[in-house]
Formats: sequence, C-alpha cells, structure tokens
Amino acid sequence: MDVSMLDAAGVALVTILDPYRLMMLSAGVIMGLVLGILPGIGGLAGTALLLPFTFALDPYTAFALLLGLASTTATGDPIPAILFGVPGGAGSAATVLDGLPMAQKGEAGRALSAAYMSSMLGGVFGALLMAATLPLLRPIMLYLGSPELLAFAALGISMVATLSGNTPLRGLTVACFGIMIAMIGTDPQTGTLRWTLGSLYLWDGLPLVPVILGLFALPELCDLAISRTAIAAKNKYDIKAGMLRGAKDCFDNWWLVLRCSWIGAAFGAVPGIGASIIDWLAYGHAMRTEKGAQQTFGRGDVRGVIASESANNAKEGGALVPTLAFGVPGSAGMAILLGAFLIHGLVPGPDMLGKNLSITYAMVWSIALANILGAGLCYLFSGQFAKIATLRYTLILPCVLGIIYIGAFEGSRSWGDLFSLLFFGLLGWTMKQMKWPRPPLVLGFVLGDIIERYMFISVERYGLAWMARPVVVVLFALAFVGLMRPFLQDVRLHGGLKRMLTGFGAPRFQPSDLFAVFMILLLGAMVIEASEWNFGAKVVPLTVGSLALAFVTISLLNQVFRAPVGASDGIGSEAKAEVQQKIHMDLDSGTQHLPVRVILQRGGIFFGWLLAFMASMATIGLIPTVPLFVVAYMRSEAREPWRIVLPQAIGLTLFIYIVFDQLLTIPWPQTLLGTFVPTLKVIPSV
Repeated sequence: MDVSMLDAAGVALVTILDPYRLMMLSAGVIMGLVLGILPGIGGLAGTALLLPFTFALDPYTAFALLLGLASTTATGDPIPAILFGVPGGAGSAATVLDGLPMAQKGEAGRALSAAYMSSMLGGVFGALLMAATLPLLRPIMLYLGSPELLAFAALGISMVATLSGNTPLRGLTVACFGIMIAMIGTDPQTGTLRWTLGSLYLWDGLPLVPVILGLFALPELCDLAISRTAIAAKNKYDIKAGMLRGAKDCFDNWWLVLRCSWIGAAFGAVPGIGASIIDWLAYGHAMRTEKGAQQTFGRGDVRGVIASESANNAKEGGALVPTLAFGVPGSAGMAILLGAFLIHGLVPGPDMLGKNLSITYAMVWSIALANILGAGLCYLFSGQFAKIATLRYTLILPCVLGIIYIGAFEGSRSWGDLFSLLFFGLLGWTMKQMKWPRPPLVLGFVLGDIIERYMFISVERYGLAWMARPVVVVLFALAFVGLMRPFLQDVRLHGGLKRMLTGFGAPRFQPSDLFAVFMILLLGAMVIEASEWNFGAKVVPLTVGSLALAFVTISLLNQVFRAPVGASDGIGSEAKAEVQQKIHMDLDSGTQHLPVRVILQRGGIFFGWLLAFMASMATIGLIPTVPLFVVAYMRSEAREPWRIVLPQAIGLTLFIYIVFDQLLTIPWPQTLLGTFVPTLKVIPSV
C-alpha cells in the first residue's frame, strides 16, 4: 500500500468518525441486526427501503448508513439459527448444524458469543483484506471468465462429498435433485418451460428463501412441537461464563477464523457465486482440515459455528470489490448499493481507485466499524437471547411461525411461496427423520443454475478450449479429488473393491428405503418429462437426472442387499472404528425416543396447523390471522394462561403491522374477503 493510499485511508477514517456519520452508521447497524434476526427477511428489503433516504446525504454518510445495515444483517442471522434451528438468512444455514445442538445442550450463550465474535473478526478481516488487495485484485477479476466461474461452482459442488457424511451416494442423489429443481422455470437458452406443472409461479424458477426455510426451519420447529419440550432444559453455563467461553473459543481457533474469513472474502468477490454457499464452503473446509472434526461436527462443535459465521460476514467486504472495480455487483445487496453510486454521481471503475479513493476507503472503514458495533450490541443483549432456549415450546412456536410465513412470502410475494414453504418443509422433515442429508440439496439448488448458465456460455464462447485454461484445470482437479475421496474411503472400509462388489446378502428392508423409492419415482418422472424438450433445454437435466437415478439406485441396492460395514469377518477393528466415527452430516432428530405412531400423529398435527394458518390467511389475510393463530395454538396445545396469551398475540400483531405493513409496505396476497378487511392491501396474486 503506497503513501497515497495510506493518506486516503487516514482521511476516510477521520471523515467517518464524524459524530453525525457515526450516528447514521449506528442506525444502519441497528436496522441490520433486527432484519437479520427475522428469519427469511434479510437485508435486501432494508437496503432498498433506505436508498431513497440517501438522496440528501453526502456520499460518506450515505454509504455509512447503507453499509452499516448490509454488513450486520449476517451478525443477527445466527441468533434464530442457534436458538430455534431457523436460519435468519440463507447464509447462516450451516450455522444450524452445530449451533442448535449447542443450544440443546444448554450452551446457547457460548454458541451466540462464538458467532458474534467470529462474525466481527471475519467482517473486519474481510474489510481489511479488501482494502489491502483491491488494487491487486482488479487484474485478477478481469481475467476470470465464464469457464473459471463454472469451475468455482464445480468446486462448490465437490463439497457435497464432505457434507454427505457417511452417506455419499445419498448426498450425491439429493445434490443432483437440487440441481434439477434449480432448473425449474423458463430455460434461458431455448425458452422451454421446464417442470412448471402448468403454474405461472414456476416460470421464473423457485425462489431461494422458501426453499431454505422449508428445508431447515420447519423440520426443527416440527420436532420441537413433537417432543413438546423447551429447546434446552437449562443453560449449562451461566450467561456471563458462556459468553466469555465463546469469545475465548474464537481466539483459541484464530487460524480457523482467518482461513474461513479468507474463503468468505474470496468467494464473495466472485460475481455470480452467491452468498448462499459461502458458509457451506467454509464449513466443509473446516470439517476437512480441523483435527477430530469428522467425529464432532454436526453434534455441537463450536468450530462449526466459528467457520460458518466468520465466512458469512467476510463476504460483504469481498462483494464490494467487483462492485467498486467494475460496476458488477457481487451480491443482490451490492446491486442496490450500485444504485446509490449513481445517485451520488460516482462511477465504478478506475475513478474509485483514483480521485475517489477516500470514498472507497470510507466504505472499508464503514464495514469494519459496523461489524465491531454490531457485535457489541449483540453481546449487550445476548443474556436475554440465551434465555429463550429454555422457554416452553408453546411460547416460541407461534411467533416464529408467523415470521417464517412472512419471510417465505418475501421470495416472490405470491401464494406459490407459501406452497413451496410447505412442500419443502414436509420434504425436509422426512429427510431428517430418514437420515438423508439436507445440506447437499441446498448446495445443488444454489449452484445448479450457475453451472448450467456458465457451461453454455463457455461452450458458446470458447468451444472445448475452455477446459484447458489453467485455473479451470486446477479447480476441476480439486473438485474431482474432493468428490472421489469418500468413495475411496468406502472401498477401503469394505476391505477392497472385490469385497465391496461381492459382499451382498439376503435383502433387509428398512423404513428409510421408502424414501429412496420415492426419489426414484420422482426423478424418473422428471427425466421422462425432460426427454421431450429441445436438445439445448434437456441436455443438462437429462445428464444430471440420469446420474441421480444411478446414485439412488446403487444406494438402495447397497442398503437392501449389503450387510452393515464391519459385520463380516474380513473387516478389521480399525475399519469398524472408522465407520463408527463417520457421522450423519445433518441434525439428528430429537424425537427418536418416541414411538413412531406418536411422531407421525404429532407431526401431522403440526403440519395441520400450517394448513390452517394458510386457510385463514387466504380467507381474512395474514395480519388478522396472526392473533387468531397465536391464541388458538397456545390455548389448545398447552392451555397457556390468558395473561400470557393475549399480550403475546397483540404484541406480535402490532410488530408485524408496523414493521412489515407500514414500514416495508409488503403487498399482501389477495384474500377471499378482499377489501372488506381494512388492514389488507389487496393486489392480484400471481
């Protein structure tokens, strides 16, 4: 960093420390934390809401306000992820895997503290890394083309092997299924409608938010309703001790924080990769590299929380790089920020590294200070957050479900979002009960569209020569090694390839086999429909679908006809121990102690409540439904006293009305009563 850059950084720091600008930065931070805590809402709506208020502000103040919100949304995300297993945003889904088990063990304070501290360190490190490398990254970013972006996506898909735990074939099956549902909608190459089921809602594809909330939020809430207990019986540590322990964990694992922050910043700087996979990439990296992680990740290991959250916050600094250098937004939030550039007469490109360098570094300081301030505010209130984990389920579920419905509706603001939420909620709960890993499905869904789009662009632009580009070769090699590693391990654990291919026995059927049969039927139907499309529209779906069918068929045959690994005499004690150490890379169900009949009965009641909520919403609207739902659920499930029920119903309704109806002005879907309900803003649903 030369003298001119140091001078610009110094001027920017002095400018941003002005009391008025600090006040605006703090206002953005508070809004970001609140939006991060609300599941599925995210900072995009808040950033768009604040944009008109920046017209009369100078550039330093405007970007302090906007980046204060954008930088700290991820700091608030882990709160619902850890306490309820409900991702605050798509970028905190991996935090659920270890954060919720820690809360269930009474370590909510420790997990929250580790999340805040790693978020702060990751955000600050990401900002500083961006400041130091921005001049160097510009030529690198110019070199990256569609082949390299395709290879990055392939490297991300290779994490499926890690995130599948001890069931790599199941992981690859659901990853391929995720890629296929990512292709739902209008094919950009030929205009073919793919798997739209005659619904206009699916023409533009499935939105990410209802899919994420359905797969990860509803199953955890369903298990909570089935077990009918608090998330944790009691806190293992007192609040102060837990907070200190979590902060100490971050500094004890400082090298992990730095590595995952670098992953977050680096992948955040790659346009088109998306923030939704960065936490999974960091989580998979930590599980591969940390000592003993294969045995403890997914069961309440604080390092899983640290890895996910440090990468999640560092991505904002990385996403600012292509926005500043080329005017290419690195994320959806940065696309709105690009609008602020135009409002204030700033042109992304060389000018931002030249005459406007002080404004560039003011953005860096804004991100760094926002992360420090956001972590401080979270620590201030974490004592109260941690106590939520010990509350009765009837006090938690109604409020969280109400917010989840609004978060899912933000996907595309149509009824289809709510049906998608319900479908993927039922799918996610079934996968969890049957021990099918859910993380690979999310990874495939996020990366599926990216892979297809960049593959067509690469072939059209470079022919087959794109496969010989150096970066592509290296990334594909890393992806291949990552995918093959679990298969080679399984071959060794079975005593060699020969024994693996011949070690079959009498068939043994288990309940989880039914889900494999369901996947075969579903994938088969999708492949049959795809076979009738134009060649350009069907080549990728048919390839991925055929692979998925092969994976799930082999997995089913292994499950039915092969004896458990380690059961035969040819498998040594060392291999048996290694098999036992390999884990199911997903949350274990907390209802296994209950009879199957009770699980199915209570699960049916839970999803019945969801259907009743949607029926009432369709009749009278969401806002009037909320108090009715809270009262009905709390009174019928546990006969909660009216002195608790009424304040909670009124408080939640007022909160939703003020925040979402008045401030964010969400256009609620059309209802049967229409204009007869005065609180609803009726628009035709899509």
